[in-house]
Amino acid sequence: MGKLAFIFPGQGSQYAGMGKEAHDSFPSARAAFEEADRALGFRLSDLCFSGPEEDLKLTQNTQPAILTTSIAILRVLEEKDLHPDYVAGHSLGEYSALVCAGALTLPEAVVAVQKRGRYMQEAVPANQGAMAAILGLDARLVAEACDQASDAGVVSPANFNSPQQTVIAGEEPAVVRASERAKEKGAKRVIPLAVSAPFHCALMAPARDRLAADLKAIQFRDLKMPLVTNVDAQAIRLGDEARDSLTRQVCAPVRWVESVRYLVACGVDRFVEVGPGRVLTGLVKKIAPQVQASNVDDVRGIEALASGLSNATM
Repeated sequence: MGKLAFIFPGQGSQYAGMGKEAHDSFPSARAAFEEADRALGFRLSDLCFSGPEEDLKLTQNTQPAILTTSIAILRVLEEKDLHPDYVAGHSLGEYSALVCAGALTLPEAVVAVQKRGRYMQEAVPANQGAMAAILGLDARLVAEACDQASDAGVVSPANFNSPQQTVIAGEEPAVVRASERAKEKGAKRVIPLAVSAPFHCALMAPARDRLAADLKAIQFRDLKMPLVTNVDAQAIRLGDEARDSLTRQVCAPVRWVESVRYLVACGVDRFVEVGPGRVLTGLVKKIAPQVQASNVDDVRGIEALASGLSNATM
């Protein structure tokens, strides 16, 4: 029998109303939102359910909102005795994965990611950083394009999302030049991204250093199941390894393609995206079309997953 991985979304999955249906339908989901509200000292739940979206899209709010919604849904799945063999998360989603694995509590994680979001926002002055998605070009050629644009400033691959999608990040003039080089090398499309900061590049060093001090103060527990990290695309089980991964992750690219392939090599044949949106589900299907991939972000998805996995194990 194959193995199951829970994967957790990061940036770009926020929307007003996220998690409200689960909150209203399941006491365990409601309790998760209440835990986050207490830990943060304000009603994050109201922001998730009602917006306004301009506030929800602020990085320091987006990150705890996505994490809390993911964990609220996870709590319901755990109640239904659904547990993964492996976990992974994309960028911010790695915190959700660590809560699932027992290395962090929800209050510890939600406070840490709120600070992480603020540090990232403050690391680069407004309008000086940029990100762009390069579509239809091999990752090696995208990296070459970044190298060739480095005389215009800092720019590097930030997310290796799928074999045909690599996101780059850095200083705005360098990102523009790297985008031009990528087009010359045969990229099908280059899409500038509406982001608040250039994530996962060297410009995030100030955020990494500030976050490292906060993470050092948290006691990370050893993991109940393996987590495949963004930064190394390898499985870890120790709490100290998790802390180190989260620290290095801030400036390093998200190696999602390698992470999914590593999980498949470990025998995972079913991926379930736990949390708002279905971005990762789409990426998994492009990386490993032979596996099953689905998302769970509402009551219908929870019930369908519970029924499907129950039938699969009978």
